[in-house]
Amino acid sequence: MASHRKPRPSLLQSTASRSGAVGVTTAALASVTLLSQTAQADPGTGDKPSIEEVKKRVDALYRQAGSETQRYNAAKERTETQRKKVDGLLDEVARRAGKVNEARRTLGRFAAAQYRTGGMSGTATLLLSEDPQGYFSQRHLMERMTGRQKQAVTDLRERQREAAEKRAQATRQLASLTTAQQKLQKSKKRVQGKLTEARELLAKLTAEEKARLAALERERQEEARRKAAERAEAERRREAEEQRQEQEAATPPDDGTDTGTDTGTDTGGADSGTDSYAAKAAKVLEFAKAQLGKPYVYGATGPNSYDCSGLTQDAWQAAGVSLPRTTFDQVDAGTTVPRSELLPGDLVFFYDDVSHVGIYTGDGQMIHAPKPGTVVRYESIDYMPFHSAVRPA
Repeated sequence: MASHRKPRPSLLQSTASRSGAVGVTTAALASVTLLSQTAQADPGTGDKPSIEEVKKRVDALYRQAGSETQRYNAAKERTETQRKKVDGLLDEVARRAGKVNEARRTLGRFAAAQYRTGGMSGTATLLLSEDPQGYFSQRHLMERMTGRQKQAVTDLRERQREAAEKRAQATRQLASLTTAQQKLQKSKKRVQGKLTEARELLAKLTAEEKARLAALERERQEEARRKAAERAEAERRREAEEQRQEQEAATPPDDGTDTGTDTGTDTGGADSGTDSYAAKAAKVLEFAKAQLGKPYVYGATGPNSYDCSGLTQDAWQAAGVSLPRTTFDQVDAGTTVPRSELLPGDLVFFYDDVSHVGIYTGDGQMIHAPKPGTVVRYESIDYMPFHSAVRPA
């Protein structure tokens, strides 16, 4: 059947691996690591930005690239779906063409038989006609045809109509796929442009400036860890106080009487849901911990590298739960929970545009794939502006 297919336009070829990584190598991304740069030149004078300004700009570029990558991931997913649809249509076109040929062969056998017996020789002309309906609209010819011959003509006409419809549908889908591929390429270039600009800013810094930039980053991380620790301690105190009050309320006054009433409450039904989630979350965290130290790569979905939503998608898949590809969709893939009620395994989202996600591990910490030049690691959820949290199962 493959011989009946029309040539397909070449699909978008990417330098990325099958994991879906944007065409930026790990080595290239690692080159932006703050302490890995060598000195370039003496600091200039005049309008040269301060270290704080450089850091702010680089962070903004990474954020923009991260947001653009989520759009790239969504476009890539749509393109893959479109490509599969086109493949299916082309296969169907080939099958329909085969049925048309089969119908023609059936008519050919009738024509050959009639020629040998001196019957209706005009049937042979039918086989060369692109309009069998018009050909057989001649009343005297139709009257001379047998029922089987008429059915063969009807079958051929129907097969031709179906094949034409499928060809038209495939043509439209191919055009749509081409457009989607062009948009995907533009999105990819925008990501690479942000990364290039960030690398160029960092490359202009002297060794001393890079050391200062690294110190600012450490200060930011330490402040985030301090806030997380304070929040975790406050949460523990609150839970301890709630448990104490519950125990006091459940203890009857000792007045020497025994009512004989069992005031115990069976909470097994309520606990079962929590237990089920805890079991799944344990698998999620086990998977996430196994990825610690793997490099961040925009657009990557593992197993050797990840972007933020690629990591969360694979982690929850390990627990048997399928998540969408992007942060934009993952934020709607479960039950929204308040920050004060986070449980290990919950997805935590950041920034107003919901462009980053991590996996909550408890005590104000998460495992996430942060940005270029870093690896999958633990981080305080106070490291970035908190947006929301979702419990996937």
